[in-house]
Amino acid sequence: MTVSNLVLALGLAVLGLAQGAVSLVIAWLILGVGMAIGLYDPAFATLTRLYGRDARAAITGITLIAGFASTVGWPASAWFEAAFGWRAACLIWAGVNLVVAMPLNWLVIPPAAAISRESRVGRAAHTAPPRAAMPILAFYFCATAFVTGAMAAHLPRFLEAAGATPTAAIAAAALVGPAQVGARIVEFSLLRAIHPVWSGRIAVAMHPLAAAALGALGPLGVAPFALLHGAGNGMVTIARGTLPLAIFGPDDYGLRTGILAAPSRVALSAAPFLFGLLLDAAGVKAVLLSAGISLAALASLLLLRPRPVPAAAAAASD
Repeated sequence: MTVSNLVLALGLAVLGLAQGAVSLVIAWLILGVGMAIGLYDPAFATLTRLYGRDARAAITGITLIAGFASTVGWPASAWFEAAFGWRAACLIWAGVNLVVAMPLNWLVIPPAAAISRESRVGRAAHTAPPRAAMPILAFYFCATAFVTGAMAAHLPRFLEAAGATPTAAIAAAALVGPAQVGARIVEFSLLRAIHPVWSGRIAVAMHPLAAAALGALGPLGVAPFALLHGAGNGMVTIARGTLPLAIFGPDDYGLRTGILAAPSRVALSAAPFLFGLLLDAAGVKAVLLSAGISLAALASLLLLRPRPVPAAAAAASD
C-alpha cells in the first residue's frame, strides 16, 4: 500500500504534465496500476493479515470512512482546478499521496505476526470452504461489478431516460453517496451478527428492488431508485472483503481476493461502454439488464451454503 502511493503520485504527475494522447494513456495506465495495488482490495488484505477472522468490523469501518472520499475529493479537486488549473490539481494530489498518504501507510500500519505452517494447515482443515465457492464468488463479484460500473457511468443520464428533469436526475444521483454510507452504518451496527453471505444476498437484491420501484412510480421513483441502488452498492463493497474471509478464512486471503478481483475488473471496465450502447438503444428499459444480472448474482449466492463462522470469531465480532 505504501508503494501504491508512489505509483499514484507518479501517475498523477505524468497526467499533470501530459502533452498528448500517448502521455495521457501512459498516465492512466500508471494510475490503474496504483489503484489496483492501493485501494479496497489491498486494504482488506492488510486488515485480514492483521486481525484474521476478526477483520470484518475493520473492513466495514474502512468502507464507511471511504464513502466520504468523493464528498471531499470532488469539491477539493474542483477548487484546485478553478484556482490553479487542472494540471496543478493533478500535481497537488500527487503531493498529497507523497506527503500525507505514504507516511501514514508506512508508519501507522503495524507489522503482522508470522503465521506458522502448522497453524495454516490446522485452520484449513477446520474451516474447509463449501464446494464451488470460488466460481460462485467470482460470478457474484463479476456481476455486481458490472452493475456498479454501469450505474456509476450513466446514472444521471439513465434517470433522465426514466423521465426526470436534468436537475432532478443530478439531485437523485447525489443521493447514492449518502445511501452507501447509511447502508454501511447498518451493516456495521445491525447486520454484523449475521453471516456475510446473508449480507451479500441483501446487498445484491437492492438493485432489482430499485428497478421495481422505478417501474412502479415512473419519474417519481428516481429518488427511491438512487437510494436503494446506493444502499446495495455500499453493502456490496463490504461483501468484497467479508465474503472471502468468511468462506475461506484468513489464510491466503490476499491471493484469493486477487484471483476473484480479476474477472470483476474486466466487467467493471466493460460495463460503461456496453450499458451505454443498451441505453442508447432501449432507454430506461436498459435497467432490465442490470436488474437481471443482479438477480443472477443473488441466485448464485443462494447456491452457497456456508459453514458457520467459528465461535471464537463470532464472539469477537460482538
